[in-house]
Amino acid sequence: MTEINFKGKEFVYNHHLSVPFHPLVPDPDKGIGEPALDGNLIIHGDNLHALKSLLPLYAGKVDCVFIDPPYNTGNEGWCYNDNVNAPMIKAWLDANPIGADDGLRHDKWCAMIWPRLRLLHELLDDHGVMFITIGDHEAHRLTNICCELFGSENHVATFVWRKVDSPNDNKVAITPDHDYVLCFARDITVARFSRMVAPSILDAYSNRDREGRLYRDRLLKKNGRNSLRRDRPTMYFGVEDPDGRDVFPIHDNGEEARWSMSSKSVQRHRAAGTLIWKKVTKLGREVWEPYTREYAPENDPTRPFPTIWSDVDTMRQAKAMLRRIFGTSDLFETPKSVKLIRRIIQMCAGPNALILDSFAGSATTGHAVLEANRLDGGNRRFILVEMEDYADRLTAERIRRVSQGYSYQGKQRTELLREKITWTKLKSADKTLGQVEKIENLYGHEYDAITKTVKDGELIVTGENIITDRVEGLGGNFTYCTLGDPIELDNLLTGKTLPPWDQLGAVLFHMATSRTAATPSQREADYYVGEADGQHVWLIYKPDLEWLKTSDAALTLSRASEIAAHDPDARHLVFAPARYVSQKMLADQGIPVEFAPLPFALYRVDRS
Repeated sequence: MTEINFKGKEFVYNHHLSVPFHPLVPDPDKGIGEPALDGNLIIHGDNLHALKSLLPLYAGKVDCVFIDPPYNTGNEGWCYNDNVNAPMIKAWLDANPIGADDGLRHDKWCAMIWPRLRLLHELLDDHGVMFITIGDHEAHRLTNICCELFGSENHVATFVWRKVDSPNDNKVAITPDHDYVLCFARDITVARFSRMVAPSILDAYSNRDREGRLYRDRLLKKNGRNSLRRDRPTMYFGVEDPDGRDVFPIHDNGEEARWSMSSKSVQRHRAAGTLIWKKVTKLGREVWEPYTREYAPENDPTRPFPTIWSDVDTMRQAKAMLRRIFGTSDLFETPKSVKLIRRIIQMCAGPNALILDSFAGSATTGHAVLEANRLDGGNRRFILVEMEDYADRLTAERIRRVSQGYSYQGKQRTELLREKITWTKLKSADKTLGQVEKIENLYGHEYDAITKTVKDGELIVTGENIITDRVEGLGGNFTYCTLGDPIELDNLLTGKTLPPWDQLGAVLFHMATSRTAATPSQREADYYVGEADGQHVWLIYKPDLEWLKTSDAALTLSRASEIAAHDPDARHLVFAPARYVSQKMLADQGIPVEFAPLPFALYRVDRS
């Protein structure tokens, strides 16, 4: 596979490994509900550090990642500020902020995104999927980076989102109206995708049988490409008509054609009563023509998701939503629309999915998750990371308002119907008008007005309410966190860094097993962290320097025996500041306990 090369790649290739762990520090005053690290999270801090800090809790548990990184157009003024301790790379990191005149801005952008994607890859579940919005400036480089990190075979698709739906009066010859949405799976063979609900499919079923079921009849003879007998000789055979004669597929010009299905399939239709015969005139005489009857789906009809998205809201609607929520649209320049993220959630995030956005911005992802849960009763969770100083006043504040409700002056619109106006629609205008009338009868009491407009070849029926009070909240809680001081393991016993037991335990468990510790199984009272692959992990520790110096913090023979009794047939790894029993004595007495001194033996733990 072709690799992408950029200046500094050798220094950032494994930079994510050297990024220190920072504990997540909840701020009870800025969240909603009781603080909990296993619920919805909004994290204020550098996203590289935040992603590393999430590993002990969420490695391999994220179902869907959506990120909207800097597009690197040259106008954003973003800064590359990762602390890569290599003299050769520091020389070209000094030119911040990065602008259009920076000849190395594309290399710096690649160096910025590389370690973040490495960590996001580790956080994804095996069936997890990642979506990234990007523009023309970095789309090809980002695709190459993702192909190298995820494998080109895991490139699901590159979607095109129409982000602009209003005329652009810029004095230029060409202006982009779209963004790309790159989609990569952790493992495409087990990735989970849903189909798109498409009520318009029912339009093709224009007939009803005696029981009221919608159906359509499809010609059994194949037409169009590859429709001749020589194309599929086995599909040329006789089918007995109501008069007992064999009918063969013949085109109107007399050429031998073929059926659209095999003889066995035809017999199944005959047995089911869905082989339908109709009299037609062909070559100047009346003959029987076979059709197969297909009934409309009983459940919501679906179809594959298209790769061109012109049917979701644009940035204009996204800004209008921010204006409704905050009373101004000047808070964020390029917000993504809730319906765009809802499309992604509908595609791959089930009712209990965990969705991560490490470039959270105006919190559209969190808003979309809450809205999706309200619509289908799901229990999806979100993790939002934002490094800018507006993390509290914009990112978190939006979630506070949409979850609890907010004051609003103006019109609230709900789209009730959107149909393309086609020739078929015009021919059955009465049916369409009846559908609109039905909507008015069903929903008229819920809205102050129901408007009907035709725009860009589509009929749009919208319910409008004049809002002068408050918009109802979507519900949901979240915990607001900042990043604490890094857990510098070498300084642990000096007292410079004394993280809480559960956070240090999660870090050590991840280091020792490459897994995440299950929060319910942790027991601080007897120092039990968790189990992975037949090995139990323990941490004898308290965030108290004086206690750590006492014999209570040491692994003794009696304590080792108690630990082994927890599961005598398994291995036990015990992290502690000291021990009063040798490894040889433990082995001689058949006690399957291995001691790992804090902090010096962390990287000598046998993971085999």
